[in-house]
Amino acid sequence: MSSLSSGSRLAAAVLASGALMAAAFPAAATGHHPAPRPQRSAVAVGVVHHVDSHGRGHRPGDRANAEWITVTNNSRRPVELRGWTLTDAQHHSYRFHALRLGAHKSVKVHTGRGRDTWNDVYQNRRSPIWDRVDTATLRDARGHVVDTERLGHRHH
Repeated sequence: MSSLSSGSRLAAAVLASGALMAAAFPAAATGHHPAPRPQRSAVAVGVVHHVDSHGRGHRPGDRANAEWITVTNNSRRPVELRGWTLTDAQHHSYRFHALRLGAHKSVKVHTGRGRDTWNDVYQNRRSPIWDRVDTATLRDARGHVVDTERLGHRHH
């Protein structure tokens, strides 16, 4: 082995280790901190079933019971929804009570009155709240936005 080739190898090794260090510690090397990546929650707002403004096909008292929105857990683990909220653009808000949403399961959040089960919960309102063009916002127990679904808009 010649001393030139071993010197070249040594230089290449030093350069490579420097590149690895810079890649491993980019914030320290530049003095900047990388921007945190937004975390996508496994829980999302799903389908909205709402009644039209005239309540066609429903008796006046049944309109709120014909309206619901789903919240779905797309993960492989159950999620405790206690304290989470679902809000519309007019600030109507529903706060989840003790509800453990199973893996790959959904719950219907009904606007009307009823008895809560594992699959259905009720806001106990007398009239519908979801408009054809509305925004559903799901927040976790700390108030962080988990998902937003724009209803009736052409672009999501």
